[in-house]
Amino acid sequence: MPHSSSAPVARHVFVYGTLRHGGRNDIARYEPAPVFVARATLAGTLYDLGTHPGAVLGGDGCIQGEVYRITAEVERELDVLEEVNDDDTGEYLKRERTVRGETASWDCLVYEIQPDRVVGMPVIAGGDWLLKGGNEP
Repeated sequence: MPHSSSAPVARHVFVYGTLRHGGRNDIARYEPAPVFVARATLAGTLYDLGTHPGAVLGGDGCIQGEVYRITAEVERELDVLEEVNDDDTGEYLKRERTVRGETASWDCLVYEIQPDRVVGMPVIAGGDWLLKGGNEP
């Protein structure tokens, strides 16, 4: 009897802040190593929270980021980093969204900030955390 349900299922994640290549939480540090797929964009607004950004999804804005293929193990570690709680009370909420690259699109896991955490915070013009200078260690 095949065990296809026990095989690890790779997912895609869209990262837009400190997890991006060169960021202080660069996703490449996780094991097994995530696989870079493409640069991509997602509809939303990016807010500057000081040490990291927070994305609110939807609307007319555009968030710049990267798509990686990850394992369930890495996803669990990202959930801890992003303080995701099963009851949606953590700092971030885990969402599924379609992101677009130059030649393709992917269904991705995206970490969205709790909306009440960005009240009064500045918007990052252009939606790119790294251009804002947010890649300091």
